[in-house]
Amino acid sequence: MRSDRGSQDASKSYRRLLKAHGFMGSMSRKGNCWDNAVAESFFGSLKSEQVQWKHYQTRKEAQQDVLSYISMFYNSYRLHSYLGYKSPNPYEAEIAELKEVA
Repeated sequence: MRSDRGSQDASKSYRRLLKAHGFMGSMSRKGNCWDNAVAESFFGSLKSEQVQWKHYQTRKEAQQDVLSYISMFYNSYRLHSYLGYKSPNPYEAEIAELKEVA
């Protein structure tokens, strides 16, 4: 579990619930909200680009759809501003090629 230090995440009852189920909460230092930005960005993209308006019949159907989104679109074609508006697979191939040349 990851938290942005909201009061509901720091409450005693919530921490007890986590402990009862064998989970460990994780909160960053006060005022440090950026360490979760990458995950939040990914899940925002996943929601808006793939799953928001879908109604899955089974958990397996949802899992397959999300895996397909990640492997067939997100890593292969979706442009990422952080990577200079390239998608991850071609970007990594480019980096590997540069390492071979060097």
